[in-house]
Amino acid sequence: MVYVYTIASGKGGTGKTTVTANLGPMLAKYGKKTCILDADVGMANLGLILGLENLPVTLHEVLGGKASVRDAIYDGPLGVKVVPSGLSLQGFQNSDPDRLRDVMSELVGDFDVMLIDAPAGISRDGIIPLTVADGVVLVVNPEISSIVDALKTKILTETVGGHIEGAILNRVTTNNDEFNRAQMEKLLGVRILGIIPEDPNVRRASAGRHPIVVKYPSSDASRAFRRISAGIAGIESQDDELDRPAREGFVDRLARTLFRGKR
Repeated sequence: MVYVYTIASGKGGTGKTTVTANLGPMLAKYGKKTCILDADVGMANLGLILGLENLPVTLHEVLGGKASVRDAIYDGPLGVKVVPSGLSLQGFQNSDPDRLRDVMSELVGDFDVMLIDAPAGISRDGIIPLTVADGVVLVVNPEISSIVDALKTKILTETVGGHIEGAILNRVTTNNDEFNRAQMEKLLGVRILGIIPEDPNVRRASAGRHPIVVKYPSSDASRAFRRISAGIAGIESQDDELDRPAREGFVDRLARTLFRGKR
């Protein structure tokens, strides 16, 4: 039976789409029949990262009632299936996000795992992916605005009856502030599924229309994606532990800022 994860963030620029584009291929490589669906119909770029562009049928046509979702499924890296959204503004304007539930119902019998790349922020288009998922995964950057927005998304998800699966900390550097996983889990109120380090190879891979797990498989970020994907797939990862014991730093100071010392 398929398990649907919506990958969400409170703000744009957290790397939500990049996370989705790398988890999907790794889950497929680990033997899970995996489909990625780009529900960010207004600001779609998942297809660009996966090397899928200028396609005849996309989720735009499906949500516009002009095509079947099965006509919009394409082969992605490492065996993952992808339902991309188009890049045109007109396609976005003709899309009806309420059709997303029907799209999901047509696909659930074909896959083990589905990843939905949701729109960033709080909007009508963004709420539907939060409600159709079995679990919502928050992508959060190590900065106060991203964390506060992630908390808002968490509250919104719970308000509409969704379930938060956990959070992924993305673009983490350790040269200034190191992260204490327990403190961050306490701050967000969810478990941390994994930590992805800042890695310049992510941008290089994206510029070349490839996920980093394909283009630079030995990079630090690729190792992190493999570990997170293995956890989702329920298998043991062979990669070394990436998360190091942390000193008091960013998280502790942020908690004091948000809660004014009441911890």
